[in-house]
Amino acid sequence: MSDDRPVAQPADPAGGAPEPDGPVTFRDLFGVREYRAIYLSLVVNWLGDYLARAAIVTLVYQRSESVLLSAASFAISYLPWIVGGPVLAALAERYPYRRVLIVADLARAVPIALIALPGMPIYAILVLLFVAMLGAPPTQAARSALLPLILDRRTVVTGLAVNASTAQAAQVIGYLAGAVIATGINARLGIALDALSFVLSAMIISLWVRPRPAAAGPDQRRHLLRETGEGFRLVFGTPFLRSIALIVFALTTFTILPEGLAAGWAALFDESPSGRGFDQGLIMAAGPVGYVIGGLVVGRLVRPSGRRRLVKPFAVLTPAALALTMFAPNAATVAVLAAISGIAQGGLMPTLNGEFVLALPHGYRARAYGVMQGGLQFTQFFAVVVTGALAQVSSIPLVVGLWSIGGLMLVLALVYRHPPYQPDGVPTSTVVAQPAGATRVTPSQVRSGAAGRLDR
Repeated sequence: MSDDRPVAQPADPAGGAPEPDGPVTFRDLFGVREYRAIYLSLVVNWLGDYLARAAIVTLVYQRSESVLLSAASFAISYLPWIVGGPVLAALAERYPYRRVLIVADLARAVPIALIALPGMPIYAILVLLFVAMLGAPPTQAARSALLPLILDRRTVVTGLAVNASTAQAAQVIGYLAGAVIATGINARLGIALDALSFVLSAMIISLWVRPRPAAAGPDQRRHLLRETGEGFRLVFGTPFLRSIALIVFALTTFTILPEGLAAGWAALFDESPSGRGFDQGLIMAAGPVGYVIGGLVVGRLVRPSGRRRLVKPFAVLTPAALALTMFAPNAATVAVLAAISGIAQGGLMPTLNGEFVLALPHGYRARAYGVMQGGLQFTQFFAVVVTGALAQVSSIPLVVGLWSIGGLMLVLALVYRHPPYQPDGVPTSTVVAQPAGATRVTPSQVRSGAAGRLDR
């Protein structure tokens, strides 16, 4: 069997071929050469990104001695998604995904390298960081849209689980490495390594991901805002996609709380700065570690049909575990409950992501990803700001507990109304009118290159 194609050929939704229900092995997944390239570039990208975030926060604080400015340097990563993420993600549909990944990586390397220069003013650093983060929406949207063209249906969910778990692990490793390099060696070294990581990622994509045509040709393009609006109509106008979106948004409004409120939470359990710092790290790392465990175990050991049956109980367990933190006597108990919540979230999110991606018509995946990621960034930002404000007038355990109980009630209502799985996908014509001259393209045509000329 050739090394550069999926282990199993994808089923054409129109053909009605049954979906295999056997467990997916890592050999199945990493046996696909293009997936190995995407995965390696993701690892390099994420490690460099989180390393740089920790280094930039440290550099800004060292230069300004301002907690506000250092916090602003971290919060800037949310802004591109909130102010224009769906529009930027829609750009990825207009050009070949491979080209988007390469150009965005190289473009982001420039402002990051400028930040690493000695004597760069603080406000220039913030502006350059914002410019660099503008490349995140099209990059992540293109990567998400490319995955179903590389993997077959059976391996897509496992691939998403491995990617998500790796991103969580990279977050922990990158933050630790960035803090050590920034405080023990030089903050600019960590930032320079991030710039280098973008160049390396672009090189990996250019060498091992084959060219494919753009999802939307020049004759199919309309105004960018109109194309973005079609992404919103597709996601929120289709009951199946809308249900997944609302469940995911609801989950993120409380699973972000242990990370966002960890500093104040840790202060309740330990008055000494050293002990408080350890407790803060414990609380912040528990959710990502649990997510990694849940994603890898469920994605690797559970059959696709079993993963779908676990969505509803895991969705309920995620806020239920966090609601119990209001009774936690110490940081270790909070961390255990946050880890349980993370395991449940890691077990269900890749399944929902996989069903969402596979249900999308070709040519709308990047736009739909932009809608989802923009919503995720906004809900996380909203949850942290609101609960932080509530914690000013009440105790953090009570705020998190009551917020999670409210989330539990919301999730129960959403999963009760969640429609059944749609293995044949969502026909574009039921939601968004096809542009003039557009043709219905099957997944097998896209993967084989028969959908159009290759990008040269």
